Amino acid sequence: MVSSLRLPTLTSLFSPSLTRRSTVSLRRRFHLRPPLAAGFSAQSAASSPAETDDRVQNKKSGRVQDRGDTDRVITPRSQDFNAWYLDIIANAELADYGPVRGTMVIRPYGYAIWEAIQDYLNVKFKETGHSNMYFPQFIPYSFIEKEASHVEGFSPELALVTVGGGKELEEKLVVRPTSETIVNHMFTQWIHSYRDLPLMINQWANVTRWEMRTKPFVRTLEFLWQEGHTAHATPEEAENEALQMIDVYTKFAYEQAAIPVIAGRKSKVETFAGADKTYTIEAMMGDRKALQAGTSHNLGQNFSRAFGTQFTDENGQRQHVWQTSWAISTRFVGGIIMTHGDDTGLMLPPRMAPIQVVIVPIWKKVDEKTGVLDSAKSVAEALKAAGLKVKLDDTDQRTPGWKFNFWEMKGVPLRIEIGPRDVSSGSVVISRRDVPGKQGKVFGISMEPSILEAYVKDRLDEIQSSLLQKAISFRDSNIVDVSSYEELKEAISLGKWARGPWSASDADELRVKEETGATIRCFPFEQPQGTRTCLMTGNPAEEVAIFAKSY
Repeated sequence: MVSSLRLPTLTSLFSPSLTRRSTVSLRRRFHLRPPLAAGFSAQSAASSPAETDDRVQNKKSGRVQDRGDTDRVITPRSQDFNAWYLDIIANAELADYGPVRGTMVIRPYGYAIWEAIQDYLNVKFKETGHSNMYFPQFIPYSFIEKEASHVEGFSPELALVTVGGGKELEEKLVVRPTSETIVNHMFTQWIHSYRDLPLMINQWANVTRWEMRTKPFVRTLEFLWQEGHTAHATPEEAENEALQMIDVYTKFAYEQAAIPVIAGRKSKVETFAGADKTYTIEAMMGDRKALQAGTSHNLGQNFSRAFGTQFTDENGQRQHVWQTSWAISTRFVGGIIMTHGDDTGLMLPPRMAPIQVVIVPIWKKVDEKTGVLDSAKSVAEALKAAGLKVKLDDTDQRTPGWKFNFWEMKGVPLRIEIGPRDVSSGSVVISRRDVPGKQGKVFGISMEPSILEAYVKDRLDEIQSSLLQKAISFRDSNIVDVSSYEELKEAISLGKWARGPWSASDADELRVKEETGATIRCFPFEQPQGTRTCLMTGNPAEEVAIFAKSY
């Protein structure tokens, strides 16, 4: 029986809106469910989509909230970033809200983006010596209690099971919020000698954290992630492992997701409960808030001492192992949306896109249809043979203009148009998603497979690079170097990130959070040379920190 805490649901603002182009007005009807029955209790898993902060804010701003079959467009990003984000999730068919408050249903298109993340990282994990396995999602509550800072850090977010099979359980169970405790329980049984080390595993799993404020993909009661766990014979090995994995995440963010994250070390206040050090990658979203996109923790011997996870070293001495854990979750999908999307909808980096190229055949007369479709199929087969992810939209229930807008809203990087004249000339028209209007459209590209394949691959590479460069420019133009607390407060009030020398206390850090809403996102790995003056205390500071409001 899950504890009967009440929490907000994922917002019911999955609004049935779609994009509108200047030349073709796209109209589409979405049939959303009526509000579910109100109430959530230990006896019932179902509950209504409650009034989240997001929904209340949109009511205040006068945004229409009815759930009928209404034609709408995507809220402009500059007008209401949160409403824009939710509109994209709904209209690009990435996710919907679940019947239990705070949960979401990830739809096939959204899950395909997650699969692209999995596909890349799975290879990297195995290349770095890790093996996939699986641990149970139910954890004895006594395990959580063994590591003091861990239970203190996670206690407010725990979901507990107290009844099973109709009977009160002798010991309540925790629904997995993270797996350090159960991993250590098993490591203690598997590790005996230095010959058993290093032990390096990863699992792809779901976790549950009883969040009180929710946002699709970014913060939900249940989410998907991978969590790596390793055990080592020396502290140096554990530190190298933690740094290696944050480097894997950094390269993934830059090279695959085109998100220019800043990698660094978390402050003591922001360090993971039970870790000695936490490393992070921080991403700037389109509203200039920070998103913690991935973390890697050097756990030291905190969990191994709590659980007695020991090994016999080469000198015959018993030692506690040194450990790490690290994770990236479906939160990264939200990061991709908020980094690259625009008023037209989703914009996907080609390496993350479930569909890289969509082909739209165009005909008016019946006698044109066969020739156009045959050419379109031939082009699709050629590009698929070249290893590209291609969708041929040959349905005749919608107009070509509708299809253009629909696939633009879904963020497909390239669109190929083929009409009767193109068939006659043996060429196609290609439009880039990242360059709107006529500027992004090129006519007369040969259908000859080798020429078309090379052209398409080059354009996809250009789009990937262009999205990254645009995100870098946006990030860099919104980071302000500060040398005093007043300058920090001003930067944060303007919605910027503040970067400045810091050697102040934990209490000073909490003061910044209380007075500005900003936290230290990280001490970046890339640091300027020399000692500076702390912006808060005036004392010497060897490091600069980045402050920002965050999700």
